[in-house]
Amino acid sequence: MSNQMIAVRVTAVNDVAPKIREFCLAAVDESLPPFSAGSHVMVEMAGENKTYRNAYSLMSDPADTSAYHIAVRLQDESRGGSVFMHTQVKEGDVLKITPPANLFAPHWAAQKHILIAGGVGITPFMSYLPELQRRNADFELHYLYRSNQTGAYRQKLADDLGERFFSYDSDNGQLCVVQQLLSTLTPGTHVYICGPDTLIDAVKNEAAALGIPAGIIHYEEFAAPKPGKPFLVNLAKTDKQVVVDSESSMLEALEAAGVEVANMCRGGVCG
Repeated sequence: MSNQMIAVRVTAVNDVAPKIREFCLAAVDESLPPFSAGSHVMVEMAGENKTYRNAYSLMSDPADTSAYHIAVRLQDESRGGSVFMHTQVKEGDVLKITPPANLFAPHWAAQKHILIAGGVGITPFMSYLPELQRRNADFELHYLYRSNQTGAYRQKLADDLGERFFSYDSDNGQLCVVQQLLSTLTPGTHVYICGPDTLIDAVKNEAAALGIPAGIIHYEEFAAPKPGKPFLVNLAKTDKQVVVDSESSMLEALEAAGVEVANMCRGGVCG
């Protein structure tokens, strides 16, 4: 990934679910780079005492680079990034982002695509859908959410996708039976999952139990790493020691100490 940062202005902020806020980002001085379905950017947020860097999926149509759209869920166990985006970022503010990168691209050779989204995990699929429709691809979107917290875009998706859209509101007792869904897969189908680790694990485990090849199961995870024990990092080249506290990753601690570290994935999960 390029280390070059792009200055973007927040041109709109909208609440799209009780805990999800959408941000529209436009370039300040130049046009935005092209991107492909499933891409994400790293957003840099300069707080008073700490700089946050979080990855967010691009939700825009890849055919339109006039602006990027991202959605941020206010996390219950946030390390600060989602809280900052929800409480500090407003229309007119300038942020810095990395160029788009893609670790979750569709496999276009597949004969059918099954998309399974949990909560804010709907975001990467919002960029999939225009491309799938332009290619006349065979696909289904299964959206699991809680209406009192998430469930963003469900009405628009229902209107746009019709019989290809399946929604499951757990707050109203609507459950997706993963075994039933996977047992009906036809040859040439690929499955894509984005959401909490419980959803991803359920799909992966059920697929393994059914003998479905792991190579057709693709996933992107949105989960904040759990706090760990503090430890000390020794930097051999400089003889410097850096303390990593229980709430920070080693990458975050090194950056806070002024050590530049090239990185693509900041938290052990994609995007």
